[in-house]
Amino acid sequence: MNGNRFWTVFVREVRSAVRTRTYLVLGLVTGIVLFGLAYAGGGPAGGYVPTVVDTLVAVEVLVPTLAFAVGYRAIADPAVRGELDILDTYPLSTWSYVGGVYAGRALLLLTIVVVPLLALGVNVATTAGPETTVFASHRGVDSPFLFIRFVALTVLYALTSLTIAFLLSALARSRGRALVLALAGLLVLTVGSDLAVFAALDTGVTTGTLGGALAMTPAGAYRGLVFDQVLYVAVPGRSAFVPTWVAALSLLFWWGLTFVGAMLATDAA
Repeated sequence: MNGNRFWTVFVREVRSAVRTRTYLVLGLVTGIVLFGLAYAGGGPAGGYVPTVVDTLVAVEVLVPTLAFAVGYRAIADPAVRGELDILDTYPLSTWSYVGGVYAGRALLLLTIVVVPLLALGVNVATTAGPETTVFASHRGVDSPFLFIRFVALTVLYALTSLTIAFLLSALARSRGRALVLALAGLLVLTVGSDLAVFAALDTGVTTGTLGGALAMTPAGAYRGLVFDQVLYVAVPGRSAFVPTWVAALSLLFWWGLTFVGAMLATDAA
């Protein structure tokens, strides 16, 4: 029964997204930015890994920005409209509601992010010359599987960013506070957490433990995983940027923690 209610909420979110043209514009802008940066750096002609190098910084900022754009009003709007109070009179669990809304917004977010990335990968496959299988600038071996890894890691980062946006939306209780919290959360997620780690170097954190410290932040964990599982794989002999298992667990931890937090905050709203 809960599965049917979850599905009903999910379908409602998807139908609402399909009717909103703003999301189509976000997808088009994302594609233009990624293709523009890739071609400005010459990545598609060089191969998959050079393309990842050219777009990594942009993706690291774009993904949480898009996640917050999609999710910052996901719970705040229903709370303002009184929808959550009405739902309390129905046999709809918090998990079914928040899970359904999250799944619908996650599908939308992944469409906006993944479709342009896959299109970029197809472009690389059809434009890069056979000589780019081994690229001289990095003295490594290129492979489409490395680009697929990049996309998969980006998906994990996007889903984690979306749960953070959901938590802040549930805590906001109003559209104005939702916007303020979203902007603050986005700033912390993209640059603030890394700055805090680097600031800790002055308080006892050594460069030897810096990689592990960076892996504890969502952005640092994502960046480290891309370096270790995509870029450094193509270049033999390079040491790990961050502990891979720590970075992977960090993203999963942030995803689980903020999702549970969003459910609890919604239940308390």
